[in-house]
Amino acid sequence: MELLEIKNLSKKYEKKKALDNVNIKISNGKIIGLLGKNGAGKSTLIKLINDLLTPTSGEILVHGKKIGVESKKVISYLPEKTYLNQQMKVSEVIKYFEDFYDNFDSKKAKKLLKDLDLDIEQKLAKMSKGMQEKVQLVLVMSRNADLYILDEPLGGVDPATRDYILDTILSNFNENASVIISTHLISDIERILDEVIFIDKGKIILQSDADKLRKKENGSIDEIFRRMFKC
Repeated sequence: MELLEIKNLSKKYEKKKALDNVNIKISNGKIIGLLGKNGAGKSTLIKLINDLLTPTSGEILVHGKKIGVESKKVISYLPEKTYLNQQMKVSEVIKYFEDFYDNFDSKKAKKLLKDLDLDIEQKLAKMSKGMQEKVQLVLVMSRNADLYILDEPLGGVDPATRDYILDTILSNFNENASVIISTHLISDIERILDEVIFIDKGKIILQSDADKLRKKENGSIDEIFRRMFKC
């Protein structure tokens, strides 16, 4: 049974089709890059998987069951925008996650925050955007989930921190879990990708093993993406 299976999924906003008959299968133990230009449908797809939008047609299955309360227990989601209460201290957010999620590991979270030199007694409002993004990623990766969905996890951080974040992603999900990363920074993440999904105008135009694609097209994922989506 697939970890995630998407069947004939479409989403319309009035007359505009954001997703058009999308079919995807994702198995365990993979890091997948969800890649496409702005407006390609990445965020809509991610929100549908997280049950934040209702599809126009089609279905999404996690462990063979329709998404809902049970799927939310096994999916750990990092949205593109910070959603945390700015007046809370980091330590208070950790406690909140600990109370809300049965699979949240507060010891792991505190260790990762210490590695990133973040003060857990500091209020989020006093932190820079990049620091807040680090906190949010740590919280997401400190859940023992089956599927991690990260929407632009590297956007507001410096290159050195990006490397740390990628290593954090690599070392903090178990071998039976999978990670979907949506990003524009393809060259930064490509070293950790097992598979890639290219999406354009609401349609999946390619799903491939990353190494096989590099070999077939004789180039990096970043180069292949630029060739395929050249303006």
